[in-house]
Amino acid sequence: MAADEALASRSDTVDHMHARPRLGEMLVAAGKLAARDLEQALAAQSEMQDLLGRILVRLGLIAEGDLAQVLAQQLAVPLATADGFPEDLLLVDGIAPEYLRMHRLLPLAVEDGLLRIAMATPQDPFLVKAVRLASGLAVAPALGLESEIDAALERYFAEPDDDEASGEAPREAGDSEFVEHLRDLATEAPVIRLVNQIIGRVVDLRASDIHLEPFEDALQVRYRIDGVLRNDAPVAIDMAAAVTSRIKLMAHLNIAERRLPQDGRIKTRVKGREIDLRVSTLPTVHGESVVIRVLDRASVRIELEKMGFAGDILTRFRELLARPHGILLVTGPTGSGKTTTLYASLTKLDSAALKIVTVEDPVEYQLGGINQVQVQSQIGLDFAQSLRSILRQDPDVIMIGEMRDGETAQIAVQSALTGHLVLSTLHTNTAASAVVRLVDMGIERYLITSTLNGVLSQRLVRRLCPDCREPVDLDAGQASAAGLARYLDGGGRIYRAAGCPACKHTGYLGRTSIHELLPIDDAMVHAILEGEDATALHALARRRGMRTLFEDGLRKVAEGITSLEEVARVTQDQQDE
Repeated sequence: MAADEALASRSDTVDHMHARPRLGEMLVAAGKLAARDLEQALAAQSEMQDLLGRILVRLGLIAEGDLAQVLAQQLAVPLATADGFPEDLLLVDGIAPEYLRMHRLLPLAVEDGLLRIAMATPQDPFLVKAVRLASGLAVAPALGLESEIDAALERYFAEPDDDEASGEAPREAGDSEFVEHLRDLATEAPVIRLVNQIIGRVVDLRASDIHLEPFEDALQVRYRIDGVLRNDAPVAIDMAAAVTSRIKLMAHLNIAERRLPQDGRIKTRVKGREIDLRVSTLPTVHGESVVIRVLDRASVRIELEKMGFAGDILTRFRELLARPHGILLVTGPTGSGKTTTLYASLTKLDSAALKIVTVEDPVEYQLGGINQVQVQSQIGLDFAQSLRSILRQDPDVIMIGEMRDGETAQIAVQSALTGHLVLSTLHTNTAASAVVRLVDMGIERYLITSTLNGVLSQRLVRRLCPDCREPVDLDAGQASAAGLARYLDGGGRIYRAAGCPACKHTGYLGRTSIHELLPIDDAMVHAILEGEDATALHALARRRGMRTLFEDGLRKVAEGITSLEEVARVTQDQQDE
């Protein structure tokens, strides 16, 4: 009988769906939202194509709890809070746990053929119908807060706590209360608004990373702009834990775990631009340090011609890229643009005629016509395992995000030997060091000479702001002392940074690349087989015409693109060569 009544009630709800009052108007009438804020949210909704309630919470215009109270009233369904969730997961025949997590569903009870279930979107009739058909039960939906449902499901499916086995003290009951307090704070409008402001500034500042660093008296906020960190207004220490928890909730991380590093991702929209954020947390003595890497598809340049290549280097690099098989490496430290160069290289290949497959960790930008594989280390899908599977896909070109170990390098060499073109990156300071690094990874020297086509080493230097750069005239002696004589025909004019509002008073606006390219010719093959070290290989390459990173930087100084101080900062390890 109860089941029939529930079905009848559900039918009435669907029949009157069009007659119910609008959520935004109800929120304004209840004093939870200002009319101007509603207009802002409706404008964002037309662009973001999401539920109005989610947008209001994401914009920090309303707390999730306040929204839920009014939404439950609008939908005429009960509000289910975390206090009423079962202690253990209630398993329902026909509904897989993965389905619960995917659609934010939490079974509350089964009584007389009636399933009471908390849902983040009880207004979705298709989801309600799917649950009814899958379970064979009548469904009585209740509204649950997304954050509370996510937290409960995360707790249900968490791995067993091994504190006792590891010798660590078990967590106290008060710990869970503190976590719930953090969760409450993280869903309050002021915290949501502050986090949105911190993330929103990346577009105006052109930042590539956000650093949130906890100290004894404040949470320091820093942005990496054109490769250099810049301090911003700190967050008060009493809000630090709530801000960190808010970011962890957005990245679907475990806010209860504060002792171990965690990694996650956030996909959001900032000022009309789709932006992916990679979140990394690290425990420190004063709390969790959070670094957010910004992946902005709109700002990435994936054209080789626009990446700062000198004409002669670009011509030789294209020749290496046009070879049908072999290995082409791009080297440099983290954040030097290696992956972007590989992406730009792939776009120069004919994806209509060639099968191109990449294996990356993570896939930073999606490229049309190219098969991209995401590494999933937690399930054993690492670089080596992915490469073995890729080779059975009959590829012509393979891009490996990074050669991290000997096994991956061995498979790359085998792939090159069997007729594939392999592009990859290595963390080395110079092009010549890549050869020695491959030897250290267990690759025989004769295999290196048989497969390696060339190595491109690169760095990123800041461009001088065109609005405020200041000219500096050098005489012949000064030009010679700076190493610029060959590029300035004795003396000449260069430029230095000044500062203006357009460049935020830094003197620099944007970045470009400097390069050194090491082709593997007959002389280099002989030197590698003779067992020469990186210093000798670098010296040989210079004698055969290779321009070093420092020299390529000096040429860009002479062209007025960057400053002498900037090149010195980026290539200080090479200036004495």
